[in-house]
Amino acid sequence: MAIGGNPVFRGKNFRSAVATAPPVPQAPYGQNPYGQYGQPAGQSGYGQNPYGQNPYGQPSAQPQGQQMTPEQLDQMYKAPSAGPVETGRMTYDDVIMKTLACLGLVVLGAGVTLFVSPAASLGLMVLGAIGGLILALVNSFKREPSPALILAYAALEGLFLGGLTRIIDAFAPGAGFQAVLGTVVVAGVTLALYKSGKVRATPGLAKFFLIAIVGYLAFSLVNLGLVLFGVVDSPWGMRGIEIMGIPLGVIVGLFAVVLAAIALIFDFNSIEEGVRAGAPRRFAWTAAFGLTVTLVWLYTEILRLIAIFNSND
Repeated sequence: MAIGGNPVFRGKNFRSAVATAPPVPQAPYGQNPYGQYGQPAGQSGYGQNPYGQNPYGQPSAQPQGQQMTPEQLDQMYKAPSAGPVETGRMTYDDVIMKTLACLGLVVLGAGVTLFVSPAASLGLMVLGAIGGLILALVNSFKREPSPALILAYAALEGLFLGGLTRIIDAFAPGAGFQAVLGTVVVAGVTLALYKSGKVRATPGLAKFFLIAIVGYLAFSLVNLGLVLFGVVDSPWGMRGIEIMGIPLGVIVGLFAVVLAAIALIFDFNSIEEGVRAGAPRRFAWTAAFGLTVTLVWLYTEILRLIAIFNSND
């Protein structure tokens, strides 16, 4: 399984849950995988236990030596098998609903920054950035997902994104709406391409992503250092340098958006593998957290790209 871009899905919790999930028996061509009458091959065809007890160690409901009627056997055979929900396994619906809950808190947190003073909004943005980073690390390394901590992370990220959007909207009106629209479009197109099979999470793509993301992080750290120490005058650092009339930040920003889209491909693949392997239902929170992390990154990159465009007009 190619669990690639998002470190949330590469962590021990999600990876071990998928690896150790009990296999789901599949009946070929609609046959009962346990023999003609629902019993494992080699046992009595009428479900009679040779010891007078059921296979779970409890006294049999049938009197010893009494066989089940053909009608009872036929009813048992035709009964629907237990689905993922009944067996406590992760489903796509679980992931969707929990992801929507996380994104709803992101929007709610962002909305809070619109109803406070600019100074308070800046303070909330700093709180959201620091708190979100801490909870992102905590949630990534926890062995078991914590819904409360995951939802708290989403709310803090909302404060950060709301404050950042308010600052950029001050000199680039409409940037926030454009960034939201861009995030929805990129995520939707990526999901459509993944579902169609035109893009897949291959080992080659994983290697490219790993090399590219390390290079991008190195560039970002160096650029941040240059800005903090005043080596460059532009608030964007090296991103403000123009190459053939195009700001370097635009080129790097587009590259980062592509990387975020690739990360989404690996997120979708990891979720698909988790559902297919029958991972425990609680790990739907891990999947929702991983998607939220990637979507927050994607929105931030698009917002910064729009800001650089506007600052060079």
